[in-house]
Amino acid sequence: MTSESRSEKPKRKSRKTFAVLLSCCLFLAIVCASLLAALVLIGKHIVYNSAPRNVVKVPKIVPKYVHSRLPRNTFPISYDVVLKPDLETGTFTGTVNITVNVTAVRNDLIVNSKNLNIEAVHLMRDWKSVEIDNVEENVVDEVLIVESEEILYPGIYNLYFKYNGSMLNKMVGLYRSRRIDNNTGLTRNMATSKFEPTYARQAFPCFDEPNLKAKYKVHLLKPNDPEYIALSNNPQDSEEIVPEGVMVHFNETVPMSTYLSCFIVSDFKYTNTTFQNGGQDIPFRVYASPHQLEKTTYAGEVGKKVIEYYITYFAIPYPLPKLDMVAIPDFVSGAMEHWGLVTYRETALLYNNKTHSASNKQRVAEVVAHELAHSWFGNLVTMDWWNNLWLNEGFATYIAAKGIHAITPEWQMMDQFLINTLHSILSLDATQGSHPIIQTVETPDQITEVFDSVSYNKGASVLRMLETVVTPATFQKGVTNYLKKHEYGNAVTQDLWDEIQAVVGDTLNVTEFMNTVMIADYDPARTQKSSPLNYKWSVPVKFITDLGESDKIYWFNYKSDRLVIDKPANAKWIKFNPSQIGYYRVNYAENDWKTLTENIESLSIADRTHLLEESFSIAQSGDLSYEIPLTMTKYLTKETNYIPWGVASSQLQQIAKYLQNSRLDSGFKNYVVTLLKPAYDNLTWDDSDDSEGHLEKLARVVILNLACVMDYDEALNEAKSIFGQWIDDNSFEISPNLRSIVYKFGMVTADEVTWNKVFEIFANETDANEKLKLMNGLANVRNPSLLTKLIDLAKDETYVRSQDYFTLLQYISSNPVGTPIVWDYVRENWPYLVERFTLNDRYLGRLIPAITNRFSTNLKVDEMKSFFAKYPEAGAGAAARQQALETVANNIKWLEKYKTVVENWITV
Repeated sequence: MTSESRSEKPKRKSRKTFAVLLSCCLFLAIVCASLLAALVLIGKHIVYNSAPRNVVKVPKIVPKYVHSRLPRNTFPISYDVVLKPDLETGTFTGTVNITVNVTAVRNDLIVNSKNLNIEAVHLMRDWKSVEIDNVEENVVDEVLIVESEEILYPGIYNLYFKYNGSMLNKMVGLYRSRRIDNNTGLTRNMATSKFEPTYARQAFPCFDEPNLKAKYKVHLLKPNDPEYIALSNNPQDSEEIVPEGVMVHFNETVPMSTYLSCFIVSDFKYTNTTFQNGGQDIPFRVYASPHQLEKTTYAGEVGKKVIEYYITYFAIPYPLPKLDMVAIPDFVSGAMEHWGLVTYRETALLYNNKTHSASNKQRVAEVVAHELAHSWFGNLVTMDWWNNLWLNEGFATYIAAKGIHAITPEWQMMDQFLINTLHSILSLDATQGSHPIIQTVETPDQITEVFDSVSYNKGASVLRMLETVVTPATFQKGVTNYLKKHEYGNAVTQDLWDEIQAVVGDTLNVTEFMNTVMIADYDPARTQKSSPLNYKWSVPVKFITDLGESDKIYWFNYKSDRLVIDKPANAKWIKFNPSQIGYYRVNYAENDWKTLTENIESLSIADRTHLLEESFSIAQSGDLSYEIPLTMTKYLTKETNYIPWGVASSQLQQIAKYLQNSRLDSGFKNYVVTLLKPAYDNLTWDDSDDSEGHLEKLARVVILNLACVMDYDEALNEAKSIFGQWIDDNSFEISPNLRSIVYKFGMVTADEVTWNKVFEIFANETDANEKLKLMNGLANVRNPSLLTKLIDLAKDETYVRSQDYFTLLQYISSNPVGTPIVWDYVRENWPYLVERFTLNDRYLGRLIPAITNRFSTNLKVDEMKSFFAKYPEAGAGAAARQQALETVANNIKWLEKYKTVVENWITV
């Protein structure tokens, strides 16, 4: 939506005197209101030019600014930003000079601003001052409205702001992060930024929308201390000594969106490498706090390989003269793709094989690959508005899997895609809590809420399907053409379809196919509101048999009611959707399910994984007897691969939760132990063989964890034994891959003395990955008073950083003893949580479904509804509340419909 025009409106004639009087009264009222607003603004330290003597006056009858979008006739050309962060006080001052192109007659300029104290505003054209009549702050829409005494005719203007703000008690905008120096024990401060999606306006007044790209000239103040550095998107140009410290000047950037700019002042060190970019070496550095520098090497290695893969894949050089990656101690997201200066949580960037696990290693590779993919998809070409966020995140998610697969094929990332990306979104997409990939969003809360698994995982999954349908070569060429056509600009989904269509030709209507998947309507209220597509989409159908895979794609068009496919002659079995490429589910007749079950060992890893997940999911929907997936699990005694076991572990643990109060709880757990016993005996607790493959190490963790969850005495005793040795002798080293299991299950029966000892170790730990593992152990104790104590201690950021606070609450809530404790705590302390994190924090919103997913009674539903009624404002957590209610409703339904079925199967 666009704002109403604020240019002069024509006057209307009135036939009656009282109408004229009324108009005069309204005019006077508006003038008085404007004067009052000016006085209020002056009280808030907004200063602007005094009224000139000879100007063209603009009528003050102007519409109230009511829209969250900026006008479409003012565009930034460049920003000159000066930022002076005070690392000790946590405050900052700044100035910004915005060169603005005005393309239509106006009497104001509107920019985004939030939580900034504006000290002065100046407007110039052709080096001449343009007098400002009023500066109004619209807090709701987060804008400043700069009203001119003169008519602003089309042309180039300079809009200057001087301002100050705070970096404290937040992790968005420009903020302060802190750490304890390992050598001195002193606190070391840094200033850093996180602007996506709508937080650049908290660092400088700006046109904070993705399609209002501009160039940036940045100047950052750092302390006059040789240990400190300043970083921004482009390389440093020069620096100069100033009274406050050292001012660092950076080269002007290419055009980019506000959310991609970044500013850092810190005492970090770096490891250095380069990557090949069309015959040129590009400097590539990985920064971290000095004591963690040796943990940056792996990220540099994997980053170098994956970005060189992208340069080849996209056939477009990396667009900037340098690339930095930085591990930030306090970071709200996993990472952020600021162009040329990518920032990460420490857990997403730092790794070494002495203290970190194989899953930690894969996490670093995945996040680095995801963020570097954004250099093209998201940064070079940016979605026009946030409703097309999937163009950024869905593509980065998918291309990251391809990138890691290209550099480490032994990790089988394209098979792992099923358990890492596809399955979770298929489950969510089966609920009323889902939404179309392309969804209308306007407000900051709506925008931040759409950063969810639909944009990331479903976006990636449908791209995977499209690539297979049009062929990888065609897909790659279409993507390259799209990037080249829209480089340094913005695009919408249709632009991508058009470029792929141009390569495909007339063999497929790409838009029709993809739009049925992308924009099918969802009705959260479960009403009978009709969808334009009637909840149908076109399905590309392929199949595989014991004779081989079909070459042809059979199209089940969304307009059709049925599709008939003949089973090949002499084929013993047929399985549709090979490797689960298509974004749809397949159900079979019972006899066909049994045939597939009998032959599952002969299928590929992806197809075995697919059948396990799909059979359980369809059974949960009520369209298949649970006997089918349960019988299929019997083959697991011969399964060794991590990926199918990843699905099996998840599904079997879910049933165990449902049966926790059943008389057959132990019977089901014993059955699961019989399934995992061969793999358990083969993998053992010995993780010392460095020649072991990556997937084997991941499989060990899945199997040993499942064994402990299923109360397998041998596994629990081993975990407690290793834990006991470590408690007695802290020099005893636990394998990094086993620590999460040992801490978690070793702490189950821990006494208070042991718990306090582990807490002390946790409090002094500086490695972020290790800290999370210890925190999970502390949260798994079965002593309610210790769990309550842990929640209370977590309020102190000395122990638990804000970025990890919700993770801790989720860890405790997954403990059966901790579930009611966390639920009560959140309900009683909701105002505190909102004040600390704000309703715009999507992680606060997602806390609700995370801590209620074990609920399975109508009483709990009533408690949830009562809580939502008491606090109706959900901010960025509105959809999460719907998902939470639906999850609990499904839990209740499962117990009513399937509990007895599963119990009967166990007893047979």
